[in-house]
Amino acid sequence: MEYTSGAASWQKALRRAVVGLLPRRPRQRRPGWSVGVPLIAAAAGLLFTTTATTAGGTALREDRRPQLTQLIDGARDRVAASEDRAAELRADVERRTEELAGTDQPIADEQGRAAANRQAAGFTALTGAGVTVELDDARRLETLPEGASNDDLVVHQGDVQAVVNALWAGGAEAMSIMNVRVLTTSAVRCVGNTLLLHGRVYSPPFKIVAIGDADALQRALANSKGVRLFKDAVDHYQLGYRETVSTVTVPAFEGSTALRSAKVPR
Repeated sequence: MEYTSGAASWQKALRRAVVGLLPRRPRQRRPGWSVGVPLIAAAAGLLFTTTATTAGGTALREDRRPQLTQLIDGARDRVAASEDRAAELRADVERRTEELAGTDQPIADEQGRAAANRQAAGFTALTGAGVTVELDDARRLETLPEGASNDDLVVHQGDVQAVVNALWAGGAEAMSIMNVRVLTTSAVRCVGNTLLLHGRVYSPPFKIVAIGDADALQRALANSKGVRLFKDAVDHYQLGYRETVSTVTVPAFEGSTALRSAKVPR
């Protein structure tokens, strides 16, 4: 210990002696956050570097809807091109069959038998008196009716099927949905609020046309439980339903006629 002259020096010396006699406090530990902050900063830097490398100069959260729309449009174009090609091939088959029928009697007999059933099978266009039914989703509402959900405001598969079944029950001779001929092998399916028919998707309003006795067809619609339920929904949720009588045309079926399965009636 160093001693110097003067009262101040003796006071300093005395304080030092007292401090030396007192028990020393344990050395304070560095708080955990002082260690964690550098680690967090290093991890954040690594994350930013990885993100920049992955993005490659593009936005990671880029809106993919335009790309999805292009994908759907491209698929539709390919389907349309395939259908056109299929129509050309069918026409070529029919032309060659006609040529063979001129020299091959069995083929001529089968061709005549098939021609007799073309109308009943739906392969010829028909025009006559009939009924047109249009089903549509409810218009956009700012507030939903009490107790209603968005599911109540759209046309469902069961609604379309109810109209189709009622028209068949009413004696319809031919029918089309969205200007597509309905056959015995046609299936009505809905995907969300769109209609899937013979591989194509249609948006509402859904138009159903039937040829037959208009009075009988309208009575069948009025007596259908499913149609009545939809009309009740029209009143409550402002769905669209329109039923008109006029001279209508039902087109011929132009899709594939290949059967995946068949059963001989007994």
